[in-house]
Amino acid sequence: MVGELEFERPVTELRKKIAELKEFTKNAEVDLSAEIEKLEARLEKLEKDIYENMKPWDRVQIARHPGRPTTLDYISLLFTDFFECHGDRTYADDEAIVGGIAKFKGLPITVIGHQRGKDTKENIRRNFGMPHPEGYRKALRLMKQAEKFRRPIICFIDTKGAYPGKAAEERGQSEAIARNLFEMAGLKVPVICIVIGEGGSGGALALGVGNQIHMLENSTYSVISPEGAAAILWKDASQAKRAAESMRITAPDLKELGVVDEIIPEVKGGAHKNVNEQAKNIENLLLSSLKELRGLSEDELVAHRYDKYKAIGKYSFLKEFIGVK
Repeated sequence: MVGELEFERPVTELRKKIAELKEFTKNAEVDLSAEIEKLEARLEKLEKDIYENMKPWDRVQIARHPGRPTTLDYISLLFTDFFECHGDRTYADDEAIVGGIAKFKGLPITVIGHQRGKDTKENIRRNFGMPHPEGYRKALRLMKQAEKFRRPIICFIDTKGAYPGKAAEERGQSEAIARNLFEMAGLKVPVICIVIGEGGSGGALALGVGNQIHMLENSTYSVISPEGAAAILWKDASQAKRAAESMRITAPDLKELGVVDEIIPEVKGGAHKNVNEQAKNIENLLLSSLKELRGLSEDELVAHRYDKYKAIGKYSFLKEFIGVK
């Protein structure tokens, strides 16, 4: 089956068997309803066991699913009157990042997000969702425009990371990411960030400095991919599953660590199973987030963002290190 994930195979095979029995019943004078009912009960239990007890690597696979909804999918379902803006006014238009002006329940907003493709042709066009520096400069241009006109900003994060090629580095990839981090920290409008797929390294962080950061239940957010971590730690990228277990890159882990504010529930099996229902879950959270943040003044928004990041993690002050008794 196209898009079948390794850990889902038992579910897929059982569904196939049930479908075959139902088809056989249509064409034969045999009553298999009792057997089908037993298999459906077994399927329900199997789905519960699998989807409610997923391992980190299972969630990584769902986050990377080729059919997983993208930024443009959610834009079409969540917003109206979307007007896409192009280019960074310096070099080019990077299609790995999309953004523009839209309305959310009648409220003017600016929406920005990483955009990958769903097939080979579109992935090449979108550079597999890995932005060049002009993509981040386009995003920053839209953020500053939103600040000027007092529009809330909504960012969708979904990238393996920023494009690491020579040309990107020559055009200032690192500076573009750093500039976004610096500028986003001081924006005087509400900024809401949602990780909808993979959130990889600085490429994700460049759209990830917000008053609130939310994650879809089966998304990931990390400084490096499991394959990259495995290659560094064990000199073997095939140990990615092992790395994913220890990196704490899933939504439940990051919620526990205080990195993200809320986990957005996903439909059973992942967002790609029912995009409309998934968009509704995101919509509900956006409504509550905007209601909360729009009540803050400009100075309060900046302070709120600062306090949020200051509270992440733990540290201890080593008096002995500086000679204080």
